[in-house]
Amino acid sequence: MESGLSFTQPDGSPLHPADVTARFQELTRRAGLPPIRLHDLRHRAASLALAAETDMKVVQIMLRHSSITVTMDTYTPVLPEVALAAAEATAKIIPRTATRQIGHRTGRCGR
Repeated sequence: MESGLSFTQPDGSPLHPADVTARFQELTRRAGLPPIRLHDLRHRAASLALAAETDMKVVQIMLRHSSITVTMDTYTPVLPEVALAAAEATAKIIPRTATRQIGHRTGRCGR
């Protein structure tokens, strides 16, 4: 059965979160990268997945959120490109030419 731990010692025992953070900060510093938190990487990965039009349910599972509502409430407001893509997709299905005339055929009203 899967333990759910992302980071473990070679023997499978859990690492302390502070040790993981310290090691990550050391690696980013050595690489010459700007300071970033591990959680920021998680958030960015989810944002990129959604910007790539990954299904929200897949992102929920990827992040192990308890419900899709948590994922939607967290990520939908921060992704203007997702909102733009949704608007553009909606606009594409709207007919651009009239398929039938609206109004009276004779041009007379009520007579």
